[in-house]
Amino acid sequence: MTQPALPNDDRGCLRLVLAVPLTLLTLVAAYFCWTALTIRPSGSWDDDAYAGIVLSCVLTIGAAGATAVLWVLPPVRRIMGWWWVGPAALLGVIAVIRWVTGG
Repeated sequence: MTQPALPNDDRGCLRLVLAVPLTLLTLVAAYFCWTALTIRPSGSWDDDAYAGIVLSCVLTIGAAGATAVLWVLPPVRRIMGWWWVGPAALLGVIAVIRWVTGG
């Protein structure tokens, strides 16, 4: 005799599917945060370097924000723990600090 499937049986597969966009967005945030931290202006006149820092910070914050928005959705939050959004949020905070401090 077979038993009906429980609604939580798909959690492992669903977790794997949801891990893909969360991981990709975190990797994007990590890359742009790295670029924001490694760009060094040659002097106070180096507007291009400062613009690159700002752009990298904005893209890091955008990717971290997209990760947070995805995680806030109730079906995703029930399956994925807070640690899935933690690294992206930390990268977003680092980008904000880099943006505020300028260079």
